Amino acid sequence: MFENITPERLLEEALSQVPNDIDKREGSIIYDALAPHTIQLYQLYLSMESLINEMFGDTASREFLIRLCLDRGITPKPATHAILKGEFNIDIPIGSRFSLDELNYVASKRISQGIYEIQCETAGSIGNTRFGTLIPIEYIDGLQKAELTELLVPGEDEESTESLRKRYLESFDSKAYGGNRKDYKDKVHELQGVGGVKAVRFRDGMHNVLLVVMDSQYRTPSQSLLNDLQTVIDPEGNKGEGLGIAPIGHVVKIEGVIEVPVNITLNITYEESYAWEDIELEVHQAIDDYFLELKKTWEDSEQLVVRIIQIETRILEINGVVDVQNTLLNGAPENLILGIFEIPVRGEVSG
Repeated sequence: MFENITPERLLEEALSQVPNDIDKREGSIIYDALAPHTIQLYQLYLSMESLINEMFGDTASREFLIRLCLDRGITPKPATHAILKGEFNIDIPIGSRFSLDELNYVASKRISQGIYEIQCETAGSIGNTRFGTLIPIEYIDGLQKAELTELLVPGEDEESTESLRKRYLESFDSKAYGGNRKDYKDKVHELQGVGGVKAVRFRDGMHNVLLVVMDSQYRTPSQSLLNDLQTVIDPEGNKGEGLGIAPIGHVVKIEGVIEVPVNITLNITYEESYAWEDIELEVHQAIDDYFLELKKTWEDSEQLVVRIIQIETRILEINGVVDVQNTLLNGAPENLILGIFEIPVRGEVSG
């Protein structure tokens, strides 16, 4: 807003107000009197620009964005703890603590004989990445096997500034009320482990609302997470009674998003001395990155389309690739159009 304001221009304008019969050269009394003032005035303009930026949600820094969000009843989502499946040769006491690499874990709930929910003590997505043998922090008599085998509920990092900004700006677009789609979207997103949700009218026996959920790692949720969501949203045995998030009369069925494997056949022309083995990992990463971008838009898209040109463009950026053509997706030379509740995952890739 004040891009044209500079100390030199402010000083020039100030000196222009001084009569010409007074010495205004650098080093003169009037010059030396006005120069420090124009520097202070310039700093004031900078402060005013910062103040204006902090007043609006699209430009505010995190500190002031949080304060703006409070006016809309929105707060940053805190980091959450990952919950994993632990397998043991015996039943262990609830509260038993274990370590794996640099992380510590605690047994929080018994699932069945020797199977427990294990919570990572460190909040955030770092708890989603470790699997293998657990080391007990305190001695457990008879323990011979202790392993983390599966992620049940992903841990999430503290909400980013841009995610919070998006929620703030979207709060002006439509009103969440009484179980409308935005109401479901907002409230389900507040639950741990949810990365996307679609709510649709539905008729299947007693059910009249369908929620299809993607977890915070943009994958199909575990059955444990789906069960937890069902309990919080519309508990089994009390369906439609309004004992959860869902309003009275809404009988909700919760399902996971469907992962569709995409097998990709590439016809690649290589630079001299390059072969498929040299670039395979980079190709896989490029495809995974593209699919992740698509999955992040799933919630607000009618359906996702895996485009051949997008895949070829990304592979062309890899060192050693001269050209890519005649790409096939699941055996067909055309874009792959997915269903409303489907997301892509990388299948077999050949080059």
